[in-house]
Amino acid sequence: MSTVPEPATDTVAAPAPQPTRETLHYALRNPKLLIGFTVVALLLVVGIIGPPLLDNADPNEYVGPQAAPPDGTYWMGTTTFGQDVYAQFVHGLRATFLVGVVGGAIAAVIAMLVGFLAGYRGGVVDEILNMVTNVVLVLPALAVLLIINAYLGVRSVAVQGLFIGLTSWPWAARAIRAQTFSLRTREFVDLARLSGCSTWRIVFREIAPNMSSYLFMMFILLFGGSILIASSLDFIGLGPTEGVSLGLMLQSAQQWSALQLGMWWWFVPPGAGITAIVGALYVANVGLDEVFNPKLREA
Repeated sequence: MSTVPEPATDTVAAPAPQPTRETLHYALRNPKLLIGFTVVALLLVVGIIGPPLLDNADPNEYVGPQAAPPDGTYWMGTTTFGQDVYAQFVHGLRATFLVGVVGGAIAAVIAMLVGFLAGYRGGVVDEILNMVTNVVLVLPALAVLLIINAYLGVRSVAVQGLFIGLTSWPWAARAIRAQTFSLRTREFVDLARLSGCSTWRIVFREIAPNMSSYLFMMFILLFGGSILIASSLDFIGLGPTEGVSLGLMLQSAQQWSALQLGMWWWFVPPGAGITAIVGALYVANVGLDEVFNPKLREA
């Protein structure tokens, strides 16, 4: 988080944002950040442009020979039922990124609203919001998701992401609350308060910009966490009832004994895809920490 310069004494001035040129200089020279974002970007491009380029629109369609290994026609082979593994993989990438974005975005929005308000207002508001946060925090989120998904007749990727986002925000809210506590007593916030600015104006115009790097890194963690939770639900058979995802591919491969049959091409691509996305996000997050934190920057 960037340092906060002293505001002018006669006007209310927000602190200057972190120098973009300096940040970009270190970002372009950080191998962890470049490798992580490159891997995520490549997989995202495959998930976006891959499905429209396929001959078959339905990834679960029986299109080829059964249990065929990878060849020139079927790049990742086929399943026991003759489904194209590559078609399922590119569609699964799109669904995996979608659930990560939906779940991570919902969790980030709730965490910011709760964390900013609790940290800035304090008092009774802080106690109530902190109590709600603690209640949600101690709930077994995976068990709650299991129960909800089990009773839903039709489950989509968006619905799955919604429930993941509603249960994965507490730790981020507590972290934002702590950061807001440290910023609300700064001079520029006091001046904005004395000038009559509303609570949300102070939060989003004065406090949030000084936490932009921290908020971005938090979203990356929520994004990756949503993907892992969704993959866990998919693997135990509580994923979307329509379409395909990387977790559902693993579930199908396990259900139909792909490992025992030696059909490595059925379970390796989705497992490698999930690992690559989450691992690359973690590596990129470490790189961002080195870029934004002057103490961790390499010369």
